[in-house]
Parts: sequence; C-alpha cells; structure tokens
Amino acid sequence: MEPFMKIKQARHLCILELLAQQDALSVSQLARSLHVSHETIRRDLGQLQIQGEIIRRHGCAKSIHQTQDVGITFAQRAKSHISPKDQLAQQALSYIENDMTLALDASSTCWYLARKLPNIPLTVYTNSVRIMETLVRRENIRVIATGGVLSRKYQAYLSDIPHLLALLRSLEIDLFIFSCEGLDGEGVLWDSNDKNARFKALLIKYAAQSLLLMDKSKILRKAGAPICNIEEVDIRLFERQNAAG
Repeated sequence: MEPFMKIKQARHLCILELLAQQDALSVSQLARSLHVSHETIRRDLGQLQIQGEIIRRHGCAKSIHQTQDVGITFAQRAKSHISPKDQLAQQALSYIENDMTLALDASSTCWYLARKLPNIPLTVYTNSVRIMETLVRRENIRVIATGGVLSRKYQAYLSDIPHLLALLRSLEIDLFIFSCEGLDGEGVLWDSNDKNARFKALLIKYAAQSLLLMDKSKILRKAGAPICNIEEVDIRLFERQNAAG
C-alpha cells in the first residue's frame, strides 16, 4: 500500500474515533485536531459519507453509529433547497386526480406539494401538522390525521405501527408521496429516525402506488434509520429529472 493511502486511512480512523466521542464536530475542529487543512477534512468527510460511516449536516459531521435521530427541524428544512423542492412538487401534481386518496409524509417537500394542491375532491392522510394547516381552507379536500405523539421538531405526529394499522384498515390509499433523508450507494433509502422510517416503510407497502420526491442533496447519504430499497418505490422523481419508475 502506498504511504499516502496509509496516511489517509489512518486519518479516517482518527476522524471516526473523534466522532465516536462527540455528538458532532465541525470541519474546523477536526482540522485543528488532526493538523490538516479544511479542504483535506472535507475530502475525508466526503469519502466517509459515501462509505456510510458518517452523516454531514451544516458544516458538521456525526457518526452514523452513534446517532439515533439525525434530522433537523422542519423550519430549517423548509428554508433549504427551495427551488428543487418547488419543482418536484409541481411535477408530482401530474400524478394526482379527482377523488384520489393520498398519503403525504411530514417532509418539507410534501408541504410544498400541499401548498400547490388544487381545491378538488381528494382525501389526504398525513402525519404533518404543517400540511393540515395548509389544507384547512380547501373545503373539497378531506384531511385525516394519523394521530400519535406530537414532535415539535418535525411538526409531525409520531405513531406506533399498531395505531397506524388500525386507521389504515379503513382507508384505501391510491398514492403515497414522500421524501427522505438520504439514498446510499447501495440503493437504500434512509430517514432521520426509526419512527419516521417505519411510517414510510409501512405506507410504501400499504399504498397502491408510492412516489418518491428527492432533491440532489440526498444522494449518497445515510441517516438514522433505513426505510427500504429504492426499487420498492413505484415512481421516483429526482431533481433535474422528470421521472424514473
């Protein structure tokens, strides 16, 4: 093995060891600890992210093995990647027809979609507080809440699987529309925590069809909990693409 590769691998191990001891570390903190440049650390973190060892968030890095809930607040997500989310929401409208029963997750992308929904006969099943607030004046849209424990961080209800199943038995969901925290190099979709991941995995299986909306910031990223393989999703809309199903 070349000396350069040995040095890089040793540095990667040091980064992982430092992250295991802390909740999160910034690029500057890691650069100071390892006596290398910021650019070197950014390259290292990029490679470790692709390998599924870390999560990167706003200039910081976290160990994937130490983090159980890696999501950021709804308010922060709603202000990021605005244009791609708006474009994805516009594309998703073409899959929605009168009298459909939709399930929408609590992602900011689905909130952008809810703001664009026409006031036509629809049923919308959602765990998102913000989507419910958005649709309150659309008198032709029936809104059904999942219920559960309110997460102020995500502006969403977090429910146990038995509770969700009890309500889902009374619904025939035509289309489940959702986003996620990441898509790793092996085609696995990830979400911020186990409850969010289980909710989406259940809806993907239960709905007649599922539709994923994903901006490019989610590509080659892992998060707190796996949802499913992307091949289990019927329709996939990516930033700067029309659709892949």
